[in-house]
Formats: sequence, structure tokens, C-alpha cells
Amino acid sequence: MNANAYQINNVLCVVLGTLLFLQAVRIVDESFKPGHEVAVKGEQPAEAKGEAATGAFNGLLASASAERGAQIAQQCGVCHNFQEGQGPKIGPGLYGVVDRPVASEAGFKYTAALKAKGGKWTFAALDKWLTNPRADVPGTAMIFVGLSSEKQRADVIAYLDTLSKNPVPLPKAQ
Repeated sequence: MNANAYQINNVLCVVLGTLLFLQAVRIVDESFKPGHEVAVKGEQPAEAKGEAATGAFNGLLASASAERGAQIAQQCGVCHNFQEGQGPKIGPGLYGVVDRPVASEAGFKYTAALKAKGGKWTFAALDKWLTNPRADVPGTAMIFVGLSSEKQRADVIAYLDTLSKNPVPLPKAQ
């Protein structure tokens, strides 16, 4: 190869490297920007969408399989215990999590972000959390990326509901 070919390769390498660097910066920058809503003519208000989504998710919960949920939740067992009295691992124990106050498991040190969330782990709150924990509570230490499938989330929540002396009744099929 002659010196001219090396010079062309060097220029192309610098250009492509710069483009790759700029793309990586854009991706990182987008991941830290909070989402925003844009009103579209004829679109339902956010509250109506939330109610419709809750109704649809309740339908999935009504037909959810705790057995399938137990299989899916096996991956959670790396960080969480499921049996009563076992206490926390890397994450808090999940026995009795449904309808329990957020960040309330004794013996576990929660992040300030999760403590600030407040409320209870209702079916809807668990659905939102399991979709993407870091989007639900920015600043959480939980590294789980979430479950994109609504059906899988419903199955996992149905399973988590069985981990209690007094399970919360699942919604009825309509």
C-alpha cells in the first residue's frame, strides 16, 4: 500500500470515529431527558388513557396464570427471596409485597428515590414498576430492565399475589 491509501484510511477512521462518538453522546443524552407529553388533536387526555390502560391490564390480571408467573419470576430469585421470613437478599423479600407500603421491608436499606415514591404496591403500581423500574423511580438501585410483555407482567403479579397469607383478590373477568 502506498502513503496515499494510508492517508485516506486515516481520514475515514477519524470521520467514522467522530460520527460514532457523536451518536453515543446523543444516545446517552436522550436517556437522561425526562419524557414529555405532546398533545395531539383528537387524542384522549392522559387520565382517560390511564383508566383505559388500567382496565385492559385488569382484564389481563383476571386471566393471569400464577404458575406461568412463578416461572418468569425465577429470574427475580437471584436478588429476592419469595418465602416468608427469609428476609432480603440484594433486594427486599417479595413475600407479601402486593398491597404492602413501598420501601417498607424491615431490614432492607432502600434508596432515597424509592422511599420518596410512597404509596402501596398495588397491581397498577407493580405493573408500572415491572415495566421499567428505572423509568418508574429514577434513582433506584434496581438493575432489572423490566418486562415489556403486559401478559408476563400480569402473570408475575398474579404469582406475587399468591405469596401472602391474605392475597388481594384479582379483578374478575368481564
